Parts: sequence; C-alpha cells; structure tokens
Amino acid sequence: MLKILIIEDEEAVRENLLDMLEAEDFETLAAANGKIGLHLAISEVPDLIVCDLMMPELDGHGVLRALRQEPSTATIPFIFLTAKSAKCDFRQAMDMGADDYITKPFTRAELLSAIMNRLEKHATLKRYLSPQTVINNLSPQRHLLEISLHRAIKQHNFQEFEIYYQPIVDIDSGKIVAVESLLRWESPELGMIYPTEFIPLAESTGLIVPIGKWVLKRVCQQIKSWRDAGIYSFVVAVNLSVMEFNQPDLIQKIVNLIIINDLEPHYLEIELTESMIMQDVNGAIATMNQLQSLGIKIAIDDFGTRYNSLINLITLPINTLKIDRSFIHNVANEPQKSAITQALIQMAHNLNLDIVAEGVETEAEMAFLRHHNCNYMQGFLFSRPLPAAEFENFLLTNKCLYV
Repeated sequence: MLKILIIEDEEAVRENLLDMLEAEDFETLAAANGKIGLHLAISEVPDLIVCDLMMPELDGHGVLRALRQEPSTATIPFIFLTAKSAKCDFRQAMDMGADDYITKPFTRAELLSAIMNRLEKHATLKRYLSPQTVINNLSPQRHLLEISLHRAIKQHNFQEFEIYYQPIVDIDSGKIVAVESLLRWESPELGMIYPTEFIPLAESTGLIVPIGKWVLKRVCQQIKSWRDAGIYSFVVAVNLSVMEFNQPDLIQKIVNLIIINDLEPHYLEIELTESMIMQDVNGAIATMNQLQSLGIKIAIDDFGTRYNSLINLITLPINTLKIDRSFIHNVANEPQKSAITQALIQMAHNLNLDIVAEGVETEAEMAFLRHHNCNYMQGFLFSRPLPAAEFENFLLTNKCLYV
C-alpha cells in the first residue's frame, strides 16, 4: 500500500485530506507542523508528500529544502498546497524542486489527479534508472491503477466504462453479419486506459468477475434495445475470461439475462480463448455444451496461437474460429503466414465451422482472404470499434464492404 504524508497546520484541512486519501486506500501519515513533518518524512520515507506552504516555525520551503538534502528523501515526490496563487510563488516552489503546486480551494479530483500523476511519473523514472528492480518499481503504478479500477467499479458503478462494437463482415456479400463487443475504460484521473493494461490487472485481482457480469448484462440490454428499435438482427459476441467462464453460476446468469431481455439465444455468441479451454478441456467442453444447448453460439478467439488445441479441436462444441491478427498482418506477402492461414481456413471448412479473420487492415489482406474463401473479416479496413450510438449511425448508412 502506498504511503502519503500530509503536512498541514490547519486541522480541518488536514483531516479532510486524510479522509480523501484513506477512502482511496492509501496509507496516510499526518503532521501538524513542518518540524514534525520533516521528522516523519525522514523516519518513515513515504511514497509522496503533500505539504502546506505557509506554516509557523518551519514553512513548506524549509521542509522541502531539508528533504532534498537528505539522500533517503531527496527524490520523494513533493506537492505544495497553498492559498498563494501568484506566478512568482509557483515559480519559486518549482525551482526548489517541488513536483506540483495545488492552490486552495481544491477539488477531490484535482488532488487525486496530482497525486496519481506524480506517483506514476516517479515509478516510470525509477524503472528506467533501476531496470534490475523493475518488478518492485512497477508496483506504485500498478497500485494506482488498481485503486482507480476499484473506485470505477464500486464507487462510480461502472460509469467510467463503455462498450464499443466492431462489425464483422461477410466477405462475399459485404454485409454486416455480426459484431464484437469490446470494453473501454476512461478514468478521470488517468485518461484512456487500454484493455491490455487493465484486463490482466482485473483478472489478477478478481475484479474481472463483476466487470464481466456488467458487460454481459449491458450487451444483452443493448441487443434488446436494438431489436426494439427495429435494427436488424445480428450476432453479438462477448468475450469471457477464464475466471468468468469457471463461475459456477455462469449458465444460470446467462439464462436469466436471456429471459429478462426476451432474447433469442442464437444472437448471442460467447468468445473463449484457446489457452483458457486447454486449462481444463473436459470441464470447458461440459460448459460449452450447456451453452450450445441453450442455442448460444461459441467462438474460439485468437485461434492459431497455440498448437495443442489443434489436437482437441475436433471434440470442441464450437461454431466459429477467429484467426488471430498476428497471422493476418501482411499475410499476402509472407509465405509462412499465408500457408498457416490457408490451412486454418480449409480446416474450419472441413469441420463445418465459420471462420473470421481478425485485424484486417489492407485491401491486399482482404483480397487474400476472399481468394481463399474465408467467410468473414473484422478489422480497421471496414470499421474501428465504435460506441453504441456511433455504431447505430453506421448501420443506418447501410454501409457495406466493397465487394
């Protein structure tokens, strides 16, 4: 847990700061004057210090000057807190080595943004200066991300999340036949955070379970909304993590969502990865059979990245294979990729499976896939992932792939 020292002589302000930070799961220390604060900083070596500028006896300037002279505290991120807003005051503080300068009165968002930015930048600096301790030095950044993720789920009730939709297109007809739902997170403090950053964290902390439950619920609601609005029906794919897939109540949860939203199950597709299935093939097959018995489609995502599933492919109850984008990139010009992709397409056809090529970005890639009879494609060549409203407008233009 990250430790933050508050040095503030006004009790009301100090208590307010402590309440804010403790609510964000920071460990806090408090000092009522500069001398106590300096002693705590040297003895406790916190991860960050927030210090009032105007204090009796030893003011903020004096605290900062002393800290910068001590090897153990010289690099601790330091944020001034003051009612003085003149440009010369700000300049003096920064020249002394302060990392940020917050003017009273301040908002909760301003305070947390300043703290998180300084901690993240400090972690990055430490990482580059000490690559041999990369794991330890990444922990502050990871902790910040974890705090923000917890808050986005529990305090903000998923309001920072949005589901985007990327079309899947029939290569022969050029028409949209399906869509993949993709989660996006924009934090007020940290900005847009890519799924490659927060999904592994969510999985390692167990937060992926409530996130996945929310995504599945919202997607089912969106399918109903589109149907009620008269938008033509197409399959909507939802990605499941291994933790979600192994939840004992998964089937009942999906059944309840189907009933509540009065959905036709065959318009919902569950995307699984090879690696999660291979962890427990027999258990995975049992769950997949249950899903298919409800009428729900099953797709294998990122196919081709693990050889061991080829042996078991014939036994898996699936409807769709999705070829990983790593095979599709520049496929027309790389013989090895070309051979593998042709083999995957042919294998899918022999097993009566639909085949989707992911990450299609060029006309040459599309031409290759069409020539080798790939059923469907998904990628920036046709459309990037879009928010629901933009995707609806996209549909209303009746846009088709150029055939």
